[in-house]
Amino acid sequence: MKLLSRFCSAECDQQAYDRQLLVVVLSLMAIGLVIVASASIPEGIALSSDPFRFIKRHVLYIVICMGLIAGVVNVPMQSWYDKQNFLLIIAFLSLIAVLMVGTEVNGSHRWLRLGPFNMQPSEFAKLAIVLFLASYLVRRQEEVIDTIKGFIKPLIILSVFALLLLLQPDLGSTVVIVVVMMGMLFIADAKLISFIGIAVSLLAVLVILIVMSPYRMARVFGFLDPWADPFGRSYQLTQSLMAFGRGGWFGQGLGNSVQKLEYLPEAHTDFIMAILAEELGFIGVTVVIVLEFILVYKAFSIGKKALQQSLVFSGYVAIGIAIWFAFQTAVNIGAASGIAPTKGLTLPLVSYGGSSLITIALAVALLLRIDFETRQGSAQVRRTKPKKNKANLVKEELNEEI
Repeated sequence: MKLLSRFCSAECDQQAYDRQLLVVVLSLMAIGLVIVASASIPEGIALSSDPFRFIKRHVLYIVICMGLIAGVVNVPMQSWYDKQNFLLIIAFLSLIAVLMVGTEVNGSHRWLRLGPFNMQPSEFAKLAIVLFLASYLVRRQEEVIDTIKGFIKPLIILSVFALLLLLQPDLGSTVVIVVVMMGMLFIADAKLISFIGIAVSLLAVLVILIVMSPYRMARVFGFLDPWADPFGRSYQLTQSLMAFGRGGWFGQGLGNSVQKLEYLPEAHTDFIMAILAEELGFIGVTVVIVLEFILVYKAFSIGKKALQQSLVFSGYVAIGIAIWFAFQTAVNIGAASGIAPTKGLTLPLVSYGGSSLITIALAVALLLRIDFETRQGSAQVRRTKPKKNKANLVKEELNEEI
């Protein structure tokens, strides 16, 4: 049994990348493709008399994602480290551009029109922030650990991005960026007193933003008691809860959702989980949650291994991506099921949305690249270790058996 376990571990170590991670990603994309196809048909007919309007675009986005993943995995992490300032500037300028010439949808300026497509700069800003924070922690980790000054510097950059996002307005992406930053600084062993102080301050700012905005207050109160105003401020949530209730254990069957028939707005984006729950039931929801959990676990595991090999930048990038995926998944599912207020965040790799899907695919490609470089480092360490002769190996095996 010991020889078999050694053979299996050796086979796993010889793989150039984490195949399980890739299988999970492709599985989530496949599930998303099917559910988006089912949920978006009524919306496509209503907008352009084309039932396949959204599924055509979603297929195109997935093809683009596959091409990006294949290309990005060939880019060394050192290149991302060298270019992170440039990427941060591009994200900053795109957030300014969206406020000046962006497309307005439902009172929000979050999209830049690029021909037939709309780009959402806030999605790319999330990845740019992760890369920036990871590089900052590489350069200033001792300062972050020892002084509050090191803690404040990235907070200034975050504040500028948060202001631009709030002007759109996009509180959901702002909260994601704040949570990712706080999580990464916590992992970097920042002073606990500084961490608590900044966390309390940010929470106070968040409460003020909610209190000062009538529509945000309506969302919060609608979340606390959705059935008090089921046809007003809580309309989306109550329709989503009905979808969950109709799903039961095994669902109504693929394509048999009633709530997607113009009852539940944004059924193929923010509330994709509600349609999935109605059509595939508790079992389908559980499968998706497990796959998302594995994705997050893999990201954390890759980050941990990278840090153990002193690949600090790569490790922090992977951990930042893991926090981002975990929080966004929790908020999306929580909002659809009534556990959290609605925030307009997509479900990673499942919801419709080109900017979100492409950005998350880029993050997945970075995870695969980090895992590849980590495995290469492990293989190099094994090759540099002195080889043992057969007599010593036999002796060790006998001692283990005894």
